[in-house]
Amino acid sequence: MEVQLEAPGGLRRELRVRVPAEQVSKAVDERLKRMASRAKVPGFRPGKAPMKVIQQQYGDSARLDAVSDLVNQTYPEALSQAGVAPAGQPRIDITAETAGEALEYVAHFEVYPEITLQGLDAMKIEKPEVEVTEADVDRLVDNLRKARRGFEVVERAAADGDTVTVDFVGKIDGEAFGGSEGKDVRLEIGQGQFLPDLEAGMVGKSAPADFVVDVTFPGDYRREDLQGKTAQFEVSLKKVEAATLPEIDAEFLKGHNVDPDAGVDGLRSKCRQALEKERDKAVRNRLKQQVMDQLLAANPIEVPTALVEQETPRLQQEAASRMGLQNQKGFKPEQLDQMLPAQIFTPQAQRRVALGLLVGEVMKSEKIELDSSRVDTEIANIAADYEHPEQVRQYYQSRPDLLQGLRAMVLEEQVVDTLLDKVTPAAVTMTLDALLQPPQPPAQASAE
Repeated sequence: MEVQLEAPGGLRRELRVRVPAEQVSKAVDERLKRMASRAKVPGFRPGKAPMKVIQQQYGDSARLDAVSDLVNQTYPEALSQAGVAPAGQPRIDITAETAGEALEYVAHFEVYPEITLQGLDAMKIEKPEVEVTEADVDRLVDNLRKARRGFEVVERAAADGDTVTVDFVGKIDGEAFGGSEGKDVRLEIGQGQFLPDLEAGMVGKSAPADFVVDVTFPGDYRREDLQGKTAQFEVSLKKVEAATLPEIDAEFLKGHNVDPDAGVDGLRSKCRQALEKERDKAVRNRLKQQVMDQLLAANPIEVPTALVEQETPRLQQEAASRMGLQNQKGFKPEQLDQMLPAQIFTPQAQRRVALGLLVGEVMKSEKIELDSSRVDTEIANIAADYEHPEQVRQYYQSRPDLLQGLRAMVLEEQVVDTLLDKVTPAAVTMTLDALLQPPQPPAQASAE
């Protein structure tokens, strides 16, 4: 077998393979013999037809099958002979396939980039220093009470924080427009559920009341036909309700798994522990994002298109799952590309692939191996949040797919720890609110 490797550019490779005619003829003959043993030819008993007849009737089919088998058999051998490892599946083009002659084909594929890690000791990492304050605990306790709040109808004018029930219809130049009408709509004033002008127009009004509110749509409104326009909303205010917060009594404490004897102090202690746990997780995520961003920035690499194409559908499915599309009535899988076009995930897929390759290179260069005890600890931490932790642990242990995901996550955390050990993070004091703000979008990977 003759093998020739060519590099037309970048990560692309072309592997030209020539299989000797003798090997092809032998494969075709073997295929014909197998066909002959079970072929049903008119005028002959099954398996007894002469080979010449079998050749005439099944020769073309036998050759096609033999060529397919030979490509599948010789491709791995050709890769080994050429000393190359492809990234993804190849595209095979048969360039010569004539009876009695050699089989020639070209395998088109990409290879993994050669990576020489840089900048591992030059990272500039900031570590948030965050104190959980009494005010933070107060806010969480208030949020827990708001989550179980009730509502009572009031006769006074509506104010921020009240919930109103309204009918409305929006008109431009006296004509109603699509999506502008609502019946018995409940909204909490001040939460940004509706356009600011419309919410503000309800403040100071007492139910029942009918009035008109001028609403100007923002210049970047999601509907282009409404951007910058002013509409008149005819509003019928039907009811104003004020929120009533529950007392922190025995029932409330039991509902949050707090011993009633511990009282408010017990609830606050549990809230503080929860906030500290959330803080520690957020700090870790901040450190991890900085490490990954700087690893990528210091080591821009070309990523194989095939790997990006494999990653993109996973990102689509993750987005669809977050949006709950699969649970929507009438949703069909084939609609996914229309609702979430693959190309919008390409930059994120490129970043994931690039980071995966870089993390793998760090593991190899730093000789990092999986710490199984950390996997066990991670499972225990997950299980601790459930009522029956032992069942959760057993469930994870019985699911190879979940274990694989946890192992990959732990290995990535080990890589982060290794890189953090090479630098001294600078302490940055910030509030808990600032820490928990969504992180800025990361820089995208090179995909040249």
